[in-house]
Amino acid sequence: MDVIIPAEETRVDIKVLNSRFYAFVAPAFSVEEAKAFIIRVKGEFPDASHHVPAYLIGHGASVTAHCSDDGEPSGTAGRPVLTVLQGSGLGDVVMVIVRYFGGTKLGTGGLVRAYGDAAKAVLEALPRAAKVPTHTVMLAIPYAWFEQMRLIVAKHKGHMLDEDFGADVTLTIQFAVKHFSEFEKELQEFSNGSAEVEILETNESTILPLSVEVS
Repeated sequence: MDVIIPAEETRVDIKVLNSRFYAFVAPAFSVEEAKAFIIRVKGEFPDASHHVPAYLIGHGASVTAHCSDDGEPSGTAGRPVLTVLQGSGLGDVVMVIVRYFGGTKLGTGGLVRAYGDAAKAVLEALPRAAKVPTHTVMLAIPYAWFEQMRLIVAKHKGHMLDEDFGADVTLTIQFAVKHFSEFEKELQEFSNGSAEVEILETNESTILPLSVEVS
C-alpha cells in the first residue's frame, strides 16, 4: 500500500471572530525534522499568541504522534489539530497553527472548532504525494519502436526521465515496482524477446506526486 504524504509545504489562514489563525503543514520524515519545522515557524511569527504543533511520523501501525496546546486551555488546540491529521490518511506530516489573539475570547468549544477548522482548511489546499518503491531502468530500442514504446510506458504508468537519440533511442524510465513486471512482460511480447531492460536503481521510498499515476 502506498504511503501518502504532503507533496510540499502549504499555508492558509482563516479568521475566527477577531483572531487570525495561520495554518502550516509540511512533510517530515523524522521527529527531528518535525521539531525543526515547528521551531522555524515559531521564529517567523515570534509575536503570535500561540504556536500549536502536531505531527505524525511514520505510517500505518508504526506512528509517532505528538501535539501541544502551547498555552491554550487543555485539550482545545493540539488535540483537535492532531485528530484532523489522524483522520487525513497522511503520514510523515507536521502541522503548526499560529494564532494571533484578536481580543475576543472564543471559549473552549470555539477554540476546538477554530483550531480544527484551520487544520482542515490547510489540508484542503495541500497537494499530496505517495512514497513508493520504484525501479529506474534503461532500455535501448530502434527508432521505429519509439512512439509505440512511449505508449507502452504510459500504459504501465512509467515516468520517462531521459531520451537519448544516438544509434538507437536509449530511454531512462522510472516505474513503481508493482507495475514493472507487467511492463517487462509486454515489452518482451512487443519485441519478440529481443529487447533487454536493465534495472539501474531500486529506491524503496521514491516521492511521487499523486498527479503522477501510481495506483
